Amino acid sequence: MKRLVWMGIGVAIGVIAFRKITEAQANLGPEGLNRAVGRLADGVYDFADAVRAGMHERETDLRTALGVESQDVVRR
Repeated sequence: MKRLVWMGIGVAIGVIAFRKITEAQANLGPEGLNRAVGRLADGVYDFADAVRAGMHERETDLRTALGVESQDVVRR
């Protein structure tokens, strides 16, 4: 009975290890690398959009507080 329990534990560990290795291989392959780079690029793009929106909102607040008209601004 004791050997059967240890064999079951060994099989479970083997299955878990096999799944982890297969997952790691999928992530390290070309498709996995493309997915990782795509996620990173999306995150950077979203962050840049949030920063731009915050800058625009803050600029509007400052212009309103100073009484400066926003049509005088030249955008580059």
